[in-house]
Amino acid sequence: MTATSSPSVTDLLHAAVSAVGGSERPGQVTMAEAVAAAIDDGSHLLVQAGTGTGKSLGYLVPALAHGERVVVATATLALQRQLVERDLPRTVDALHPQLRRRPQFAMLKGRSNYLCLHRLHEGVPQDEEEGLFDPLESAAPTSKLGKDLLRLRDWADETESGDRDDLTPGVSDRAWAQVSVTSRECVGASKCAYGAECFAEAARERAKLADVVVTNHALLAIDAIEGAPVLPGHEVLIVDEAHELVSRVTGVATGELTPGQVNRAVRRAAKLVDEKAADALQTAAESFERLMELALPGRLEEIPEDLDHCLMALRDASRTVISSIGNTRDKSLQDEDAVRKQALASVENIHAVAERIVARSEYDVVWYERHDRFGASLRVAPLSVSGLLREKLFSERSVVLTSATLKLGGDFNGVGASLGLAPEGVEGDDLPSWKGVDVGSPFDYPKQGILYVARHLAQPGREGNRTDMLDELAELVEAAGGRTLGLFSSMRAAQAAAEALRGRLDMPILLQGEDTLGELIKNFAGDTRTCLFGTLSLWQGVDVPGPSCQLVVMDRVPFPRPDDPLMSARQRAVEDAGGNGFMSVAATHAALLMAQGAGRLVRASGDRGVVAVLDPRLATARYGSFLRASMPDFWYTTDRNQVRRSLSAIDAAAKAEGK
Repeated sequence: MTATSSPSVTDLLHAAVSAVGGSERPGQVTMAEAVAAAIDDGSHLLVQAGTGTGKSLGYLVPALAHGERVVVATATLALQRQLVERDLPRTVDALHPQLRRRPQFAMLKGRSNYLCLHRLHEGVPQDEEEGLFDPLESAAPTSKLGKDLLRLRDWADETESGDRDDLTPGVSDRAWAQVSVTSRECVGASKCAYGAECFAEAARERAKLADVVVTNHALLAIDAIEGAPVLPGHEVLIVDEAHELVSRVTGVATGELTPGQVNRAVRRAAKLVDEKAADALQTAAESFERLMELALPGRLEEIPEDLDHCLMALRDASRTVISSIGNTRDKSLQDEDAVRKQALASVENIHAVAERIVARSEYDVVWYERHDRFGASLRVAPLSVSGLLREKLFSERSVVLTSATLKLGGDFNGVGASLGLAPEGVEGDDLPSWKGVDVGSPFDYPKQGILYVARHLAQPGREGNRTDMLDELAELVEAAGGRTLGLFSSMRAAQAAAEALRGRLDMPILLQGEDTLGELIKNFAGDTRTCLFGTLSLWQGVDVPGPSCQLVVMDRVPFPRPDDPLMSARQRAVEDAGGNGFMSVAATHAALLMAQGAGRLVRASGDRGVVAVLDPRLATARYGSFLRASMPDFWYTTDRNQVRRSLSAIDAAAKAEGK
């Protein structure tokens, strides 16, 4: 009697691809085999998989075949939904006959993403919004916020998930804050009258039973940083859109203090502590607010004496309040547990951030920010998250990281270093070993696209007045017949370009911020004469295959701002350690964005077009070759006449096809 052998990952991939109505691609097979090998031997893997490779199936098939729990973390909501609503159901159905089991999958997000029934039905402790409802007719909302809350109450009776992203149309952050809680504010399922019906707890229970758990980078960071596990145990982690991971982890590890935040904590704590403790916190809060009124944006390399004293007062007063809240109970308060948890969460955050800044860690960066609408804030962030990732992410599980842009300057070492990994092939006692694989792309980039650098233009300066660049842009857009995605290094530059071209060209110019991003992209894709101009989110968030996007323009190399406190601190730290801070930080940052931006051009096998960079430094500067090596392998030229002829020919061909 012979034993039946398990199907190979290639056979499983073939079944999955057939089920979704596609065809296998060489890179997809290579990726699936590499992921399966990493899972089998418990190693770490970085996979660059170009647009069109089908990388979701490239990692889902070996993940489902593994048999033990796998966590998949992504950066964007769109990919999370695609995985859970389309890719995973189809793949599970396709693999069921070969695996002889039906793997389970679930999505898990942070608690504040789920509707809190306690908050919805019992109200918002202490911070009730005034004027939400007419006091004489409680069912009649008198504001948009009140109307949103009524709609949320109706939705609560219909939804099975309680997930904010399942609510269509959505509601404002302000409205959602009235019906959700953070993990620190939650009273706990055992104490909550609605614990048995809790949407967040139900999601966690589903995740505990699942073979594949889909989550986001932020929850992955919280799980790693805070020491209290929120993800179920797993021995394999797959990070998609991995080029975003460092910035998402940095965001979670960043602390912030604002006057509004501190005053809110004071109000919440006032009813729970004695007058002396409340007054001390109030006095510290008033001092902090006065200081913040005078705060100028920028890094604080040394903490000013007045700020230091103020933060120590906030730290000490909040510590006293925390202790007092823990030792007292007020039977006159309705739903006291919720009131106490909310107050504790607010005050504990004040204490943690103030103490962290006062501690003056050499591994933290502290700075002031000022926003025209929200005023000043005091922020603290880690100088680097590489050590944290190395210790928390790579030490206990096999990790696979994948993206279309992981090789910067031709190798994985730049991204690897930011993740806490040694250069490829270098091993040490405390350095995780890993392997990098580039599985390529199904697209023929040299034949499908041109990389044009406007070498003749003046080098961009900080003043932003670039009439020669605007002239060049207008000529390119006119030659392309519209069909242009304009990627700008700042919102001011995007606005100036939109204003200039609206006065010169007879074609629609859409500008980010003048409508929702989804509506702008829809209108851009629907009319080939239309152009779309914008900044950061467009560099990475636009997927418009076909004739509507045949010219992608970058106004300049997107280096971080010289006055960016965190980036400049990281650059200096590399230089102090004997490295090249500019290449390690500024050039790597720009390379990642340019790789992502250039990737907007070719999204399907029939796409043709030009990526135009209106910054001569890409051709003339020493770092230019590093940046170009990070981008798709388009045919390269600095010949402006050749590019105009090519754009006109592409436009004519599209029109001949009725597009």
